[in-house]
Amino acid sequence: MSEKMPLGVFTSIWTDFAERLQAVRDIGVHTVQAHVPPPQMRTAEEVEKAKNTLSQAGVELSLVFCGFAGDRYDTIQIVRDTVGLCPPATRAERMPDVMQTADYAAALGVPGIGMHIGFLSEDPNSKEFADVAAAARQICDYCADLGMRLHLETGQETAETLLEFIRAVDRASLAVNFDPANMILYGSGEPIEALRKVGRYVRSVHCKDATWSDRPGEAWGVETPLGEGDVGMEDFVRTLLEVGYEGPLTIEREVSGEQQMRDIKKAVDRLTALKAKLLH
Repeated sequence: MSEKMPLGVFTSIWTDFAERLQAVRDIGVHTVQAHVPPPQMRTAEEVEKAKNTLSQAGVELSLVFCGFAGDRYDTIQIVRDTVGLCPPATRAERMPDVMQTADYAAALGVPGIGMHIGFLSEDPNSKEFADVAAAARQICDYCADLGMRLHLETGQETAETLLEFIRAVDRASLAVNFDPANMILYGSGEPIEALRKVGRYVRSVHCKDATWSDRPGEAWGVETPLGEGDVGMEDFVRTLLEVGYEGPLTIEREVSGEQQMRDIKKAVDRLTALKAKLLH
């Protein structure tokens, strides 16, 4: 990827993939992140179909995201109870799916997989923290053998807890997918300050915006169109450059239908203008 900070969009790889890629190309975007498709669509034949579709569209797939049956995002507490590898009741059954996602991404030639690992314990000396770190270490080793990285998406933990976790896992194949809006939505910290703290580990980002809740950490903030929330997109892109990040700026807008595409087009325009201003 020769372009500095190419624009990207988060999409899905199994639903109308060719049409989605064409829509992405029509607004001048050449990279995407995508959720992993269901197991029946991870066959060698389906991999070849996806590769051909990407090639014909002239779009690069930069990251494949894990997803688990049972993940729920109704409230912050339900996220804590259900999402990722932190809930001990579902960790063992989810680990093979992570490895299969890595296999799928590797077959597509994608350099990494992403995931919400869940709400990490804030006590780095706890058994809970150590157990999740051991699981992440196992995944990182598996990814490293495939020439890939594991990207942990920010949001549910503070920057300090994430740094403790990265140190505990102690693997070069562990990276960060930085989502500034998630820091606001979950009430886990000021996003620009957090980015400066973890910036050396950032290998992918989501360009998303949000406003703070009046009860941060207890109730959700509100996602907004890019540039209409509290992130401060110019500061965000400038800080990315300061920490040495030049990879894709992947737009994520978690609404559906025509509104989603309208907001994505506006985000493309905003980010294009910011790139023109900040890149020299």
